[in-house]
Amino acid sequence: MNTFWHTLPKPFFILAPMADVTDTAFRRMFAKYGKPLGGPDVLYTEFVSADGLFLGGYDALIKDLEYTEAERPIVAQFFSKDTDLMEKAARLALEHGFDGVDINMGCPAKVICDQGAGAAIIKNPKLAKAIIQATKAGAQGKIPVSVKTRTGYTKNEIDTWVPSLLEEDIDVLIIHARTRREMSKVPADWSTVQRAVEIRNKMGKETLIVGNGDVESIEEGRMLTQKTGCDGIMIGRGAYGNPWAFTNYIPTKEERLRVMLEHTKLFEELLGDIKSFSIMKKHFKAYVSGWDGAKELRMELMETHSANEVENVIRRNTDT
Repeated sequence: MNTFWHTLPKPFFILAPMADVTDTAFRRMFAKYGKPLGGPDVLYTEFVSADGLFLGGYDALIKDLEYTEAERPIVAQFFSKDTDLMEKAARLALEHGFDGVDINMGCPAKVICDQGAGAAIIKNPKLAKAIIQATKAGAQGKIPVSVKTRTGYTKNEIDTWVPSLLEEDIDVLIIHARTRREMSKVPADWSTVQRAVEIRNKMGKETLIVGNGDVESIEEGRMLTQKTGCDGIMIGRGAYGNPWAFTNYIPTKEERLRVMLEHTKLFEELLGDIKSFSIMKKHFKAYVSGWDGAKELRMELMETHSANEVENVIRRNTDT
């Protein structure tokens, strides 16, 4: 199937799916301030529990799947160990007009792995194949299916794990270059991404390989694609509080504060009734850095509880 993935420039750049980070408010900031300047090329939703969607939590979780046309191409990511629910989730993504659907086989969180989902699926290649097949059935050949995973569960299993996934002819394979055991406590091992590319090439598959882990800039990302041969780069933590992360643009202090306030107001408007305001604070740390007095301003912002309080703090600390 020829999909939007194959129309992207190489290397392409993706905003990683991150729980309580890549919500609809945050993605709209990238669509407004990043995309017109060059990136990211693809946006991902937060990961969404297929179990939660269809076993009682639909009304709350469906909000995680809200998006605007400006965010395209946009991919919905789901997790579950239940093949039937993953098929339903893929069908839902298709019905909601998403450009693609992604299977989370990499989340290291204990609460997810204890369900047998996320990175725990690495321990069960047979189940992984069944989940891919079910997701593809739900996508009906109309939208591409990708998988985001890790290099292994307790050790590097690239040489067995990657071929098992590629045999299912997924459109994209995203490798977070760490094992589940390593979490994010050790530097990403990008030689594993290079190895995944070699396996793909040897198998003669057309699956695109994307690398993920510790990338802080598009310059670093381009260097890693040249080194490993991967087709694209996914950036996660390096994009916190920085809608310009996928561009060469360097915003002024005033721009950072203005967009941060806009982001905060949008978060409160769209998600204030279902998500904690404290979620915004991980972005404040990134928005407010790089100038004299930034630390003190951050400390004040960490004590706020609403967009109105954020606006008052900014006004007290600036000439505007």
